[in-house]
Amino acid sequence: MGIFDWKHWIVILVVVVLVFGTKKLKNLGTDVGESIKGFRKAMNDDEKPADPVVNPVVNPAPPVQPVHPQATQPITERRTFDVQAEKVQEPTRKDS
Repeated sequence: MGIFDWKHWIVILVVVVLVFGTKKLKNLGTDVGESIKGFRKAMNDDEKPADPVVNPVVNPAPPVQPVHPQATQPITERRTFDVQAEKVQEPTRKDS
């Protein structure tokens, strides 16, 4: 005889039915079942890869070269800066 004997469960079930009624328990069971079905459906939808949507390509526009606002011709070469990095000295603390 443990604390959760089958006789205890029957008494608990009878008390729950008397307190809540069979209609509320049926509605609760239906709601829980629908929630579980919805959760499973959402999990299965996540596992399936989405079908790629192929958009028809209609004569894509030619790539446009960037133009400097003050220039009259497009920029044809990339420009970089060639510099040497220098270490910045940390400021000393006045309280130390």
